[in-house]
Amino acid sequence: MKLKLERVYTKPADLSGYRILVDRLWPRGISKVNAALDWWAKEIAPSKELREWFHHDPQLFDEFKKRYLAELAANSFTAEFVAQVNKQLQIQDVILLYGAKNQVDNQAVVLKEYLEKVQ
Repeated sequence: MKLKLERVYTKPADLSGYRILVDRLWPRGISKVNAALDWWAKEIAPSKELREWFHHDPQLFDEFKKRYLAELAANSFTAEFVAQVNKQLQIQDVILLYGAKNQVDNQAVVLKEYLEKVQ
């Protein structure tokens, strides 16, 4: 099974997988029904401080990535999150949903890379 990324604001491309929102804040203007989520894992998202510092500035992405990976390493929720993702990957695709406009430089991209390394 595959690990995928999808922007929560786009029409769901894949409803057959296990859909996890990995943002700390609920996406503005999206109803829970339209999001078609299986899990909102806000605890795995970057801290409020890191998110506000980064402010989706592509020039800060490399430093953001380092800091977010450090947060994941220190986060007591990370092991539970990884275990749940791996469990779901045994039976279906897992789709990490995010709200960022930038589809290249965001926390879901970092999280996907992290998950692929720890599997």
